Amino acid sequence: MDFEAIPGVGTKTADALAELEDSEYALKTGDVATLARAPGITEGRAATIARAAIRIRHDDPGDFLATDRARELYREVLSLLQARAVTTYAEKRLETLYPSATASRIEEVHELTARAMERTPSADVRDALTGVEPLAKPRDVTVRDRCLATTDAERYANARKQIPELPVEVVEDARELAELARGYSTVVALDESFTGVTVEGDVRVDPAALETPAELVPERPLAFFAENRETLLAAAKVHRVAGLDAPLDIASLESALSRVTREGGVTGDDELSRLTDAIADLDAAVSMAENVANDRLRDAIRERDVTIEGSDLLSLVERGAGVDSLLSRELADEYDAAIEAARDHLIETLSLDAGETEIARQAFPDEPSFPVEHDESVITRLREELEAEKSRRAERHKRDLARTLADERESAEKLVHAALELDVELAISRFARDFECVLPEFGGRGFDIVGGRSPMLDVDFAEVEPVDYGVTGVALLSGVNSGGKTSTLDLVALIVILAQMGLPVPADSVRVARFEELHYHGKTQGTLDAGAFESTLREFASLADGEAGRLVLVDELESITEPGASAKIIAGILEELGERDVTGVFVSHLADEIRDVADEAVAVDGIEAKGLVDGELVVERSPVKNHLARSTPELIVEKLADGGESGFYDRLLEKFR
Repeated sequence: MDFEAIPGVGTKTADALAELEDSEYALKTGDVATLARAPGITEGRAATIARAAIRIRHDDPGDFLATDRARELYREVLSLLQARAVTTYAEKRLETLYPSATASRIEEVHELTARAMERTPSADVRDALTGVEPLAKPRDVTVRDRCLATTDAERYANARKQIPELPVEVVEDARELAELARGYSTVVALDESFTGVTVEGDVRVDPAALETPAELVPERPLAFFAENRETLLAAAKVHRVAGLDAPLDIASLESALSRVTREGGVTGDDELSRLTDAIADLDAAVSMAENVANDRLRDAIRERDVTIEGSDLLSLVERGAGVDSLLSRELADEYDAAIEAARDHLIETLSLDAGETEIARQAFPDEPSFPVEHDESVITRLREELEAEKSRRAERHKRDLARTLADERESAEKLVHAALELDVELAISRFARDFECVLPEFGGRGFDIVGGRSPMLDVDFAEVEPVDYGVTGVALLSGVNSGGKTSTLDLVALIVILAQMGLPVPADSVRVARFEELHYHGKTQGTLDAGAFESTLREFASLADGEAGRLVLVDELESITEPGASAKIIAGILEELGERDVTGVFVSHLADEIRDVADEAVAVDGIEAKGLVDGELVVERSPVKNHLARSTPELIVEKLADGGESGFYDRLLEKFR
């Protein structure tokens, strides 16, 4: 795939994507987590790239949202969806959903939505999802307790390339191989010529070793599972709680992961734990064993009266004898007992086996001395023996566990991906349930909304009054101030955006045409200057000259200039749009004036006010078709006239008739 063909992807980003094994599939599926594993690509950037790739796949120009207000509403809709996601992945993945004019893209997301709406969100699944995150790249592994050996320079270079985690050494003969074995716990000879050679130490001859890297370096597959242990366990829990079909045996995975340490080691073996503890406690145990011996000797000396004949003393002095000779002559048995106690303490404290015990007993000399001191060379040899056995045993366990897990990596990745994608579906499901959504029907001209309710109003959703409204062609929407005209435009835009994202819409039922573009012009604050006014007219001229199939929503265009001129301008725009199969709703307080100056009949709908109650406007939120709504001043004058206090109000009311 030519990554640079994706809009916004340059050479550097394309090279980063090329480093991923499954970048093409990730781009196809919108897998933000995988794309974000590429060097230098954040999750936000990955979402942008995925969205651009999706547009290419569907031949989608991506210009459905044609105005700032339309794009603003899309971001608000997206925020509502993202607020219902648990994982950061789902938040970013939802950013790959966008309103499209392309049927194939809408249908693709529609299928996702249909699955999502069958999901039942639960608190248990939501809690389980909190521990799931995209898989992390394992840290580089370096192993120093074993090495590869070869006599061949080419094989040496190949081994360095294929197994960078291990040292690779060049040897000339069996003697040099034996020297290596003294410095490493395990040596793997890659040359068949070494077969049958007897060398002291753990030396294996395996000419085909490079073909099974997991056997040579079990730390490599284990590093992935160690780095992602908590995420994998959380994903397994999600599958169990949500009742998902897992791509592997969850119980076996959990059992294997329980043996993997954070550092990529293996736990759960008593013998390995004994060796680990013995190495950690060795110095302290040796020091304590010395104390045991010396304390016993001190006690023995205090309790004994030692008598030496003069001739014996003279003989000892002449020979230069010291306390050692005295110990040997007078306290030989006590010294032997003290040394034996020291040896027993060391062996028992470290729980040494027979072979290790044989070495440990040599740590304290048979020849009398005081104070008793250990032989450091023996302790060094004991430490090396313990560490070598620990390394060999740990390697065996790592190989066994790596064999179990190595082939499960792809399935483990699928396990986590499925959990993350479930969060995406559950976010859509929560949105649909929270706002009582349905799947829209595409077809016909314009739109027809029944029981639509906007989730973006500053009131609790349960208190939002439903709106029924449909338009084919172009219509003016009239109504009192604060009667809900702008909210109705927002609702129409919101439903169309969601529908063309392939998502459910907050209504009882919706039929909508598949529009090519959405142009939503919000209310302008104040009269525009000449330059801005000219720019606005040019924008509407491009709409009038453009293709059919657009939805145009305009809120009080009359605010751009003087009321008299505004009515004429709006009338002209409506006439032009009406000739081009454009669906449009223009909110205006000048509906009557516009209708008067228009050369063609203009449809006028009205959000009718029922009246004033305690100074509060009571409104029928659903627009009435072909009805010019009364203004707020007319309602106030009517209320005063009904009071019958003066004919003045009756005469004023006649002016509105």
